[in-house]
Amino acid sequence: MALAIGAIAMLNMGTVGAEAVAVKSVKNGDATISYHAQGKGPLVLLIASTGRGTEEFGELAERLAQRGYRVLRPEPRGIGESHGPMEGVSFHDFAKDFAAVIKNEGDNAILAGHAYGNWIARTIASDHPELARGVVLVAAGAKSWPKELSEAITMINDPSSTREQRLAGLKLAFFTEESDPQPWLEGWHQAVTKSQRAARKLTNRDDWWAGGTVPMLDLQGGADPFRPAESRNELKQEFGDRVTVKVIENASHALPAEKPVETANAIADWADTLKD
Repeated sequence: MALAIGAIAMLNMGTVGAEAVAVKSVKNGDATISYHAQGKGPLVLLIASTGRGTEEFGELAERLAQRGYRVLRPEPRGIGESHGPMEGVSFHDFAKDFAAVIKNEGDNAILAGHAYGNWIARTIASDHPELARGVVLVAAGAKSWPKELSEAITMINDPSSTREQRLAGLKLAFFTEESDPQPWLEGWHQAVTKSQRAARKLTNRDDWWAGGTVPMLDLQGGADPFRPAESRNELKQEFGDRVTVKVIENASHALPAEKPVETANAIADWADTLKD
């Protein structure tokens, strides 16, 4: 019995150790990028959406670690301990930030970007193909979407907006009727949103759109207004068998916040099929 209890204790210690979160940092020129790392196994790098950090990926990261992956959550410039020039930068600069994180871990990675973050994931795969095993587009928008959705993001970021206005914007653009949007009243960084939107204008779309040549998982929320049903196969039609389409029902644009376990399992299930 003593041996059995000891064995169970060791297993439990191993599980805790595998999922323990370490805070690390790396330099990229004038930028310093802070990131959380947890788990053991092939690397998965998570990139946050417009104006937001990766704290909300906690449950998603924990599940991915349980599935046998080492999960990296770098904060973009302007959030937490990550800092660097915020003006005159492009997607290529942000890609170098996160490429430095991957290099610091000593392997290539699956690049999973939420919403805006999918553009940066695709830029990394295009600019640094040796660092990419695959790209996951988490709630990526269609090729075009209603202007009111972008306006909602601007309004949510505006500190002069009322709580009621911001809740309405969150319900419109990010959450289903069944989900509680209140946690997302916080966690917005106006200066980061401004910098990221400016970077988009300074970047040639053709430089990153293809996401290199690696396999791609197009992971969509079934109720995402940025990705209506008629746009489901846009990328698959363009890039063919490189793209796998997966839809998680009853989820909107805040997919990894609404369905963290389902999102993690979808990523891990797909990643498990990749050949080294």
